[in-house]
Amino acid sequence: MTRVGRQRAPHLSADRDYRRSFRARSGELAFQAAVEQSDLWIVARSDLTSAALHALHAVRGELKAYMILHPEFAESLEPVAVSANASDVVRAMAEAGRVCEVGPMAAVAGAVAEFVAGALLPLSADVLVENGGDIFMHSTRERTVALLPDPGSGAHLGLRIPAGAFPVSVCSSSASIGHSLSLGRGELVTVLADTGALADAAATALCNMLRTAKDLDRVLASARTWTAHGLRGIFAQGGGQVAAWGEIELITL
Repeated sequence: MTRVGRQRAPHLSADRDYRRSFRARSGELAFQAAVEQSDLWIVARSDLTSAALHALHAVRGELKAYMILHPEFAESLEPVAVSANASDVVRAMAEAGRVCEVGPMAAVAGAVAEFVAGALLPLSADVLVENGGDIFMHSTRERTVALLPDPGSGAHLGLRIPAGAFPVSVCSSSASIGHSLSLGRGELVTVLADTGALADAAATALCNMLRTAKDLDRVLASARTWTAHGLRGIFAQGGGQVAAWGEIELITL
């Protein structure tokens, strides 16, 4: 563990101004796809806005239809069993919630990012979908994902992800950054996993555990128990200390 700067006030970014620092690489375009509460930032080899909007409408439609008939899916903070004929995205969220012992909606941002990315993959070998800071990526080359462990510190950290590691999801949860519900006091928990639903649910569950620096060892130990389900690594910050485990390569930006 390494000590970092003092605790800062909550950092909220309604306009997602962190996107302004992104620059698309040669041969790639960045574009936005927004439907109701879902606001996606997508990188692909061409402008796939129309296809992205179609995919986003479809996945949101599946979720909304299921929640009308099963309101507990949207409301529960605990795992919820779903019907056998539920859509793939509903079942993925429910399974991630079961593994991580959280409600299925804890997995929604990561799951939506993954399913939209999957719909675009036949049109572009490189597809990166960011959904409120939660990311799913198919990529043919190395990528770097920036972290925001302390927005006011001036420190800039990133995760280096080699070309052979894709597809992968990178999802984060925080009690002090953004608007997501957190029951802990963790400044940041970032999870790498095979699926967007698992990465999102795990980040939420682990951040809920994180209240002081003394909890970091327990958070990492819990993360290790989910490797069989596709969790690859974790970065966590709380109480002025950071810890990392698994497929995590931190770099300065």
